[in-house]
Amino acid sequence: MTSSNLPGGSAPTGGAAFCAACGAAVSAGARFCHRCGTPVGQGLPLMRTPTASGGAASVLPWGVAFVALLALVAMVAGKNFGAAKGSAIDGSANSLPTQAVDGAGGAPFAQGGGGGGGAAPNIANLSPSERANRLYTRIMEYAEAGKVDSVAFFAPMAMASHELLTGPTTDERYHFGRIAEVTNAPAVAKAQADTILQGSPTNLLGLLLAARAARMTGDNTAAKAFDQRLLKALEPELANRLPDYDMHRAEIDRAATDARRPG
Repeated sequence: MTSSNLPGGSAPTGGAAFCAACGAAVSAGARFCHRCGTPVGQGLPLMRTPTASGGAASVLPWGVAFVALLALVAMVAGKNFGAAKGSAIDGSANSLPTQAVDGAGGAPFAQGGGGGGGAAPNIANLSPSERANRLYTRIMEYAEAGKVDSVAFFAPMAMASHELLTGPTTDERYHFGRIAEVTNAPAVAKAQADTILQGSPTNLLGLLLAARAARMTGDNTAAKAFDQRLLKALEPELANRLPDYDMHRAEIDRAATDARRPG
């Protein structure tokens, strides 16, 4: 039986293969490339079980996201293939596995813990929340290092992963907003901040994200108003000792310091 006769047109997974997008070796049985996340063969990753009437609709968002990602991969890889790893313009170099960002074994999206084996993980085994969180962590690491091409490289997949979350938590909405901030999408950052504040008007993550989104559009009056709301809510909210605040305490402290500055 040829690959075209297999269900869904997917390539056979009985043996090792190579990713059609980036050329990385793909382990036997893997549904996605461990380096760039491209689906193996012709199949598309399914986040939901399609029904007879809604199958195409459930696949479409991922299809659009990955088409955009593949176009970006081709552009960045062609322009920066020879760039030195560690430079600010190094999207192709930073698509490679890194232990600091990707965990044990250095493989992208590798699941934490365990030994240091280098076997490529199957990212289909990660939950939508785990996948979104790993992409957020990767993008924030690159943004802090000033690696703008690397941020752009992973942004489409990260945005799509957060859009597909069902009932996202406050922390996941904050992550989505921060990704939007570093990729210059103020409308998305504002939307996530507004949703957080609708549920909790004094939430510190929502307030600092709203202030940043306002500054991105040049609305300094609104930004200062959010700053004042943050300072007023700071001590009472921190006293609640929410886990989200513990995880992002450095960002909250920095936002408070900036809010206290005159002008």
